[in-house]
Amino acid sequence: MTAPEEPPAASLDRDDLTPERQVALEELLFRLADDEFVHAERLTEWQIFAPTIESDLALANVAQDEFGHARLWYDLLQELGYTEEECIWRRPADDWTHATLVERPFADDGWGDAVARTYLYDVAERLRLEALVDTSYAPLADRVGKALAEEEYHREHAVSWVERLASDGDARERLQAAVEDLFPHALSLWYPGEHEAEIRAAGLRRESLASMREEWIDTVIPTLEGYGLVVPEPDEVDRPEVRGRDGSHTDKWFDLYEAFTATHREVDFDRPARLRGEEA
Repeated sequence: MTAPEEPPAASLDRDDLTPERQVALEELLFRLADDEFVHAERLTEWQIFAPTIESDLALANVAQDEFGHARLWYDLLQELGYTEEECIWRRPADDWTHATLVERPFADDGWGDAVARTYLYDVAERLRLEALVDTSYAPLADRVGKALAEEEYHREHAVSWVERLASDGDARERLQAAVEDLFPHALSLWYPGEHEAEIRAAGLRRESLASMREEWIDTVIPTLEGYGLVVPEPDEVDRPEVRGRDGSHTDKWFDLYEAFTATHREVDFDRPARLRGEEA
């Protein structure tokens, strides 16, 4: 029996990046980081409101993990010359490239929304991370394993709640409504960016977004249908007017952005004397 081939070793480091490769890498990293950060920001809204203590703790842990994953990718961007403020706190709201799925506020009776959203997102995130295991960029390859292990836990938690809600009449109706509402926005996870061709050519990610999209569809639709839910046909859904990936966002995103950057602006990290209490 022939042994399976090992994935090619990551061969690129920062010094090996041409301007074209660096721009492509930045696009890849900002998408990963922005998705995780904004998803985590929304998940924190559920803390103390989840239906059980166990689910409250689990969702808090998921949010903490996602913030940690965002930090992994933002740290790589800082190694490329960005500051934390440029990545997050003082970056213009319309420069963010996360998918619209993660920015939308939860529905009013939204535990079904939270469950559907985390399931659709976590399956996608696992696929995206698996596609980076054999990335050509060594600093990225060094970080993928940690995030991938945690995303598997997130996916399992989401699936367990899909199964639980789908078995209850009223909860199932709310879950079904959430799937119908969120599925078109979940498709925005797979919109290609301006530098997708260079990402592939440089080996930063060896699998195409199109092939990952198909694998995602082939995973989530049978799973959800297996629990008696109806999933919109991907090629027939109405595409959202805004996509997130191109910098276009819903109005609710700008509200969220103002909320999570407010304290940073008020504290004013650019004035150390104020932080030390030395200013009147």
